[in-house]
Amino acid sequence: MTVYLDHAATTPMLPAAITAYADAMSVVGNPASIHSQGQNAKRMLEEAREVVAASVGSDPIEIVFTGGGTESVNLAIKGLWWARSPRTRILAPGGEHHATMDTIEWLERHEGAEVEWIPLDELGRIDLDALRRAIESDPDSVALVTLLAANNEVGTIQPIEAVAALASAHGIPVHVDAVSAYGHIPIDFAGLSAQGISALSISAHKIGGPVGIGALVLSRTATVVPLIHGGGQQRQVRSGTQDVAAAVSFAVAASASIEAMPAETVRLAALRDRLVDGVLTSVPAAVLNGDPNPAGRIASNAHFTFEGCEGDSLLFLLDVAGVSVSTGSACQAGIPEPSHVLRAMGRSEIEARGALRITLGRTNTEPDVDAFLAALPAAYAQAATAGLADRLPGTGAYT
Repeated sequence: MTVYLDHAATTPMLPAAITAYADAMSVVGNPASIHSQGQNAKRMLEEAREVVAASVGSDPIEIVFTGGGTESVNLAIKGLWWARSPRTRILAPGGEHHATMDTIEWLERHEGAEVEWIPLDELGRIDLDALRRAIESDPDSVALVTLLAANNEVGTIQPIEAVAALASAHGIPVHVDAVSAYGHIPIDFAGLSAQGISALSISAHKIGGPVGIGALVLSRTATVVPLIHGGGQQRQVRSGTQDVAAAVSFAVAASASIEAMPAETVRLAALRDRLVDGVLTSVPAAVLNGDPNPAGRIASNAHFTFEGCEGDSLLFLLDVAGVSVSTGSACQAGIPEPSHVLRAMGRSEIEARGALRITLGRTNTEPDVDAFLAALPAAYAQAATAGLADRLPGTGAYT
């Protein structure tokens, strides 16, 4: 039986979310139709919107359902950038998720955006002084600031309130990618909005909901240019017939996740600490990445580098042993390149190649952690031997 330790990639759907999804799929009616069946579908949709809104402390009208976290990020960044024309500069930390990086780079190539990557410190946290200097060098040219609430690879929680304070002093909107943080740390969008954060992205499948639905939490005062045009649904921000069944399932998962968060955070932190201690004991060469202070990282995240090993080799060897982990974002899985997050944190290419991310979730227990710890030493020994053989003689480089 496989032990699943890759909850940051996706989470098993909650049984209640599956049931709600199946039940809602049997309901006929377009929520934009004015007949009784359409209005029943609309009622279900809007009740789901209210629950999702409550999970992030926003007004229901501020919830714009999307096809997932990636669309939400694209809508926020492109929409804010287009709406802020003729301002062209985008400020973002290095080490962002590829949904952000690729969106920004597309705007740079095709729309004339000017991109400034703000440095991370050695723990993966944004350099606030560097951000301040970038803003103050020419605040009137900055279209937006965007950053993760918590890094999706190393789990470090970002100081989004401090970032908002720097940006809002100059009227610059801030977008927060909270996909990896949602369900793990409290989110109060009303408070964040008051501090200058205009938009926040979340996704259902990270909290036990279905794949294929997310949301952009968009402040009432924010203006974005839509990606999709059509019927003008959802404040004319995201046109298209809305997926009632997915929204209902999303709401069930959101409610359950937020209710369980206080106790689950404590439980997962204890499992993570057991795992971290076990790794550092059994493989002394391992290096824990991200903030070592438990208060500064997501409770479910443990991220290591094993110098001399390829992270993909470790992943495959552990998979053969019945343990599923990752080297980083699932969006980049199978691409043999160093972790861009670790590179942004100042690590060498060789260090960044030996990355392994273990992320825990509601289905994990102590035996799962123990199974990983039992499989790791042999996998590490084999991967280290292979890594040594692949190096060019007399160099630290790989062939």
